[in-house]
Amino acid sequence: MADTEKREPEPLESRPAEDERAPSQDPEREPAGEGDDEEEIEAMKKRVQEMEAEAARLREMQSQLDSQSENLRESKEDIDNRSIFVGNVDYGASPEEIQAHFQTCGSINRVTILLDKFTGQPKGYAYVEFAEPSLVTQALVLNESVFRSRNLKV
Repeated sequence: MADTEKREPEPLESRPAEDERAPSQDPEREPAGEGDDEEEIEAMKKRVQEMEAEAARLREMQSQLDSQSENLRESKEDIDNRSIFVGNVDYGASPEEIQAHFQTCGSINRVTILLDKFTGQPKGYAYVEFAEPSLVTQALVLNESVFRSRNLKV
C-alpha cells in the first residue's frame, strides 16, 4: 500500500519564493548585493569628492581670515596711537559723561570704562579713542582737569 499512497503537495508557504532562491538557480540575475555595493561605492566616492571640495573652500577661507587678522593687528596699533588712558575716573561716571568732557578735543570714536570682572564695578579708569591721532595731543592738555570733583590723570 505504501506505493499506492498519494502524497499531497507541499503548502505554498514552505516553498521558497522566486526572490528568495539562491543566485545559482537564476543565471540571468546578478548575485544579491553586488549592484547595491557598486551604488554604495559610487555614493561614497561622490561624498568624498564633496568633502574634498569643502575642505579646499575652508582652506581658502582660513587664508583670507589670516590675512585679515594681520590687517587687524596693524589697526590695533593705529587704535593705540589714537587712544589715551584716563585715570582717577569717578566710579559713577558714564561713558557719555567722559565723552562730553573730552569732546572739546575733537571727534571721539569710543569710550571704554574698565570693569572688575568679578564684581562688575568700575575700576576707576577708562580709555578714550579719538578719530585722529593728532587729537591725542589736544587731550593731553586736559591732564589734571576736574571731572566729577576729581583730578583726571591723562
